[in-house]
Amino acid sequence: MARSSAKSVDEYLNELPDDRRSVMQQMRALVRKHLPKGYEEAFNWSMICYQVPLERYATTYNGQPLAYVSLAAQKNYFAIYLLGVYANLQQRKALEEAFARSGKKMDMGKSCLRFRSLDDLPLEALGKLIASTPPETMIALHESSHPQKKSAPRKAAAKKKAAATKKTAAPKKTAVPKKRP
Repeated sequence: MARSSAKSVDEYLNELPDDRRSVMQQMRALVRKHLPKGYEEAFNWSMICYQVPLERYATTYNGQPLAYVSLAAQKNYFAIYLLGVYANLQQRKALEEAFARSGKKMDMGKSCLRFRSLDDLPLEALGKLIASTPPETMIALHESSHPQKKSAPRKAAAKKKAAATKKTAAPKKTAVPKKRP
């Protein structure tokens, strides 16, 4: 599927073919059933996102809401992005063990768990993982992996100081060709 131009979750789901919409609706129901209180559902980055609202936590490294779980129907597969699993090695290990116990093959990048059908996933284990990380924990994981950078006013002051230093520095000497008699 090409990148979606939808503006809402409902628009996104409605533009999917029936069979793909059904899988996405079932995954959405799974996430919503297990999602801890404090996250919001939104449509960002051409995906259904479950995120910490900016009103709750605005100091993210990119100024965007802090994503926790996202769902997408890609061209050749579906994807569930598990940022909690990406940020927490214990959760990653628990997910790997759940796949091993179920006899299913795990196809995962850093946070993107790819699947072609719901039968490819240990759904009960996914539900437990989703339920295990309240927003406060996700915020703490984010802060531990993204140390706070200088504030915008401090950055601007540092740039201004650097520019002023360049202007007052002695000009470089350039070689002047000798005149010939």
